Amino acid sequence: MTTPSASASSASAAHPRFAEALRTLGLGELLAEVRAFPEATRTAAEAAAAIGCELSQICKSLIFAADDVPVLVLMDGASRVDVERVRQELGAAKVTRAKAEVVRETTGYAIGGVPPFGHRTRTRVLADRGLLDHDVVWAAAGTPYTVFPMDPKALVAQAGGTLVDVRERTA
Repeated sequence: MTTPSASASSASAAHPRFAEALRTLGLGELLAEVRAFPEATRTAAEAAAAIGCELSQICKSLIFAADDVPVLVLMDGASRVDVERVRQELGAAKVTRAKAEVVRETTGYAIGGVPPFGHRTRTRVLADRGLLDHDVVWAAAGTPYTVFPMDPKALVAQAGGTLVDVRERTA
């Protein structure tokens, strides 16, 4: 299986917690859009290659620790998060990348499969404006093998995100 399909089997491909979150949010129709891949799409580059989209159309869901409090940053796949800009945005003394166990504890998902919403705990969400450069973005559906498409404005709204500019500036 090299070509993803939105078949009935793909609906069950989403992580069960994420599938339930979609149903609870009234977004159950997105389950039919979930694409499953035989190879992991753990990185933005892997996901973009598997989907056949631009790297910037991938929505990365990244957990950081701001003064030891988890915060979710949604970033396009072609950009890197500027930790200093996140720190300034949050008014935090220190922001670091969260450890894998904190990511799983906070979201309920493993790194590489964290969706933009449907997490175990409520977390502050910052969404980089660069996501709005596209009509559709692709995000993890709770596993490193599954993704789903969504309008970025709707995605940010469902995640409860605040639009910010936190990507690294290129020289």
